[in-house]
Amino acid sequence: MIGCYFMALKRFSEFREIGSSLVASSYRKSFQHYTERRLLQSVSFYASFAMLMFGLFIARYRLELIFAFPLVALMMATYFDLAFKPHSAVQNPEKLFREPRLMAELATLVVVIAVMLYFNLPWLHRLFASSAL
Repeated sequence: MIGCYFMALKRFSEFREIGSSLVASSYRKSFQHYTERRLLQSVSFYASFAMLMFGLFIARYRLELIFAFPLVALMMATYFDLAFKPHSAVQNPEKLFREPRLMAELATLVVVIAVMLYFNLPWLHRLFASSAL
């Protein structure tokens, strides 16, 4: 779902850049069925579903990764913002490394995930322990 999120924002950015539905559909056949509203609707769905699955993974396998959750959300928001810029790196993912803010967020996220995979936090498990009988 996160891949779908990234791809939908790539399409959205391209569609906005082109500006005309007619020209867009000649550039990419699938653009015949797109509107900015539909693309943003799909982005919203993919983002929600990806975060739901990330939350389920965290709850099931590694609760400590909950500390990475806000950083993932921040990166997704930054990427979303980039999609609105003209000639955005979102349209050309190979240029994303030129976005210093996104790369700083990614580096921080990688460090947090690495640390949280290494350390066990028993108090966190107690905090989120099920109280259902």
